[in-house]
Amino acid sequence: MSEMLRAPAEVTYADELDFLESVDTGPKPFSWRLSPRMVRLFVLGSERADGLSREIPQKWFGDRSFVERAIVTLASDRGLLLIGDPGTGKSWLAELLAAAICRNSTLVVQGTAGTTEDHIKYSWNVSMVIAKGQSRESMIPSPIMTAMERGVVGRFEELTRSTSDVQDALISILSEKYVAIPELDQDNIVFAQPGFSIIATANSRDRGVNDLSSALKRRFNFVRIPVVTNKRSEAEIVRFRTEELLRRHHIELDVPPTLLDILLQSFADLRAGAAAATSDDEKLESALSTAEQIGVLEDAILHSQFFGDRTLRAATLAGSLVGSLARRSPEDLAILNKYLHGVVEPRARKDDDGWAGFLDGGRQAIASLS
Repeated sequence: MSEMLRAPAEVTYADELDFLESVDTGPKPFSWRLSPRMVRLFVLGSERADGLSREIPQKWFGDRSFVERAIVTLASDRGLLLIGDPGTGKSWLAELLAAAICRNSTLVVQGTAGTTEDHIKYSWNVSMVIAKGQSRESMIPSPIMTAMERGVVGRFEELTRSTSDVQDALISILSEKYVAIPELDQDNIVFAQPGFSIIATANSRDRGVNDLSSALKRRFNFVRIPVVTNKRSEAEIVRFRTEELLRRHHIELDVPPTLLDILLQSFADLRAGAAAATSDDEKLESALSTAEQIGVLEDAILHSQFFGDRTLRAATLAGSLVGSLARRSPEDLAILNKYLHGVVEPRARKDDDGWAGFLDGGRQAIASLS
């Protein structure tokens, strides 16, 4: 695990999964490693009423019903489609579910405009085909085909970014549960084993890029993941991810609660401004998601660690916010400058509590980018 830049969930939380598996007495669908109740507990964390001898921390922060519906879908023969705005935790939830169900979250296809049918079915090792001809040995199965053969969960990220040809190929896999290999005379069908399922994600902002066909929609159960608007929930997400970052980088640095409040409030202010905007030029290009909020804090922490005095300060946080969110010049810079003068400056005069340093850091960052 120490040799991985980012370990998958089944490695990071291996001890927890081993423990849950050892005490799990519930019924398990197919070849699942954990029962549905334990999968939910792994994702959402344990409570005292669960009666476990150790605490299982919460890893995904959202409505309990979303997780339960996702788990029930995977226990059926339908695919699961997690859809929502960028940064709502769709991929993280998909990874946690796959890790809990089959202890393998790495069978992933990334949907792009360049994704082809081979990426979800199979391709060929050209040198082996030249030497020995086409055979199962010279075939390279896709992550989805591997999931079918093993009876585990395969993942398809950003489904709506892939072309209609790829989506059509996925329809036959979800409905027929097998893949034919016409190049072979024998052993030319790969059947899905019990437990096979697909978790796909889709960005709701990609509507109109490659819309899903009605046929493909019928083969998925949709779970819509909303944007986190509750400040307490968002603070828990940011704190959880920040602690994970500090552990991964072996950094000992405190994040003062007042600075976390400033970060949360600044994003809330900017979202309100975007909601009231009458044109795209008055909105930041950033989606202002929780994930981007985590990115701002991560940038500030690393800057403080390597180029500061190992103390997170409001000015550094503001510089990271401007640097992360100012993607268009001069439009985004003008929006952020207006926010600093119209909202942050009065707040700094009335009640400092870190806002004065935030104002100074933001001004300096904008001046350096202008």
